[in-house]
Amino acid sequence: MSRVYNFSAGPAVLPEEVLREAQEEMMDYRGCGMSVMEMSHRSAAFQQIIDEAEADLRELMNIPKEYKVLFLQGGASLQFAMIPMNLMKNRVADYIVTGQWAKKAFQEAQKFGKANKIATSEDRTFSYIPDCSDLPVSPDADYVYICENNTIYGTKFKELPNTKGKVLVSDVSSCFLSEPVDVPRYGIIYGGVQKNIGPAGMVIAVIREDLITEDVLPGTPTMMTYKTHADAGSLYNTPNCWSIYICGKVFKWLKRMGGLAVMKEKNEEKAKLLYDYLDSSKLFRGTVVPKDRSLMNVPFVTGDKDLDAKFVKEAKAAGLENLKGHRTVGGMRASIYNAMPREGVEALVAFMKKFEEENL
Repeated sequence: MSRVYNFSAGPAVLPEEVLREAQEEMMDYRGCGMSVMEMSHRSAAFQQIIDEAEADLRELMNIPKEYKVLFLQGGASLQFAMIPMNLMKNRVADYIVTGQWAKKAFQEAQKFGKANKIATSEDRTFSYIPDCSDLPVSPDADYVYICENNTIYGTKFKELPNTKGKVLVSDVSSCFLSEPVDVPRYGIIYGGVQKNIGPAGMVIAVIREDLITEDVLPGTPTMMTYKTHADAGSLYNTPNCWSIYICGKVFKWLKRMGGLAVMKEKNEEKAKLLYDYLDSSKLFRGTVVPKDRSLMNVPFVTGDKDLDAKFVKEAKAAGLENLKGHRTVGGMRASIYNAMPREGVEALVAFMKKFEEENL
């Protein structure tokens, strides 16, 4: 069977080059006689894999030396607890709630202290990013938290909030490595890798060193303390070796592609193809305020649930997979991450045009 165009929000499309490389090395990684999935995480071969992955990520993101890179398990959802456990010294934190995942993080933080919702877009089903230029940031807040790209609702912070000097913590799961990033503006940048970087089962956290201390909330488990993992170079316990290996290959692929500035250009071109069609369509419409549209996740609807279901079914038959929208929004959603080729978006737009002609 030939490969389909996979528009899944995550686990998501990976570069074919990377999959083929992994296939070639599956049984025998570089002459060691075993697969990466079988080798010890304490071996010299795996140490080289994780060291190269970190070095390539640092180069791609231009990460300053005073930031640690951690490869952690538990996905982004575990960070909803780890962040307050490690950072909530005053037991106060401010949250900007622009979607499902920021909302879950906000709710989790309430277990550890006073979490303040200082801005939200819930009033219009998270279809826009609120003005964050002059927010009521709490004087004693330990940090300000955002989810930078909202996978479900298709919005993206185009400008970072004014945190008034407070540490900015950002979940970048669905826009990780999609464009250049100014790392020093953040205290913590983290994201699950299964959307735009690698296979499911890992989160990467880039954390400023002064935020990694033994001064954590009482009762914080050893495994939930950033210092545990930072001191051990992400090898305190057995890490997700396979995910680190594939992510490392994706980092090298991104470098071969020209880096994050080039990826941003490619992503803007792909997104423009789809948004331009949505803006001209008489059948389909996008659900997000244009200025806040994500380059990665594009939700759209016909306004008719039965027609939406018909579209998803016929698209699947045409080799366009995983276009059903999230259950909280309905409709459709095309996730067009780094590894989605332009041809995939062109095929989607062509199919949408045909569907529109047949169903208007």
